[in-house]
Amino acid sequence: MSRRYHSALPKKWHGLARVFSALGDEQRQRILLMFERGDELTIKDVFEACPLSRTAVTHHLRVLREAGVLTAEKRGKEVFLKPEPKAVTEALDRLREYIEEELE
Repeated sequence: MSRRYHSALPKKWHGLARVFSALGDEQRQRILLMFERGDELTIKDVFEACPLSRTAVTHHLRVLREAGVLTAEKRGKEVFLKPEPKAVTEALDRLREYIEEELE
């Protein structure tokens, strides 16, 4: 058993926990699945498509943005959201690298 990381994660793993935590929630997964390739949705679009309260939708969107999974751009009075696949693929790549280097 390795005890190297019992008190701190390696630097290249910083930020991974947020991505995996954000993706670990079923409601946030559903929100992400609303987007099609090239889509930009407003908070209103997401709220109208979800059975959740506006407060809950806002919370889930904030978690996804803070994890880097969604980006937000304000245009006029609207905030447009779009997925950031690079954040997810980088997290998965780091996990894959760890598995290949440390566990095989």
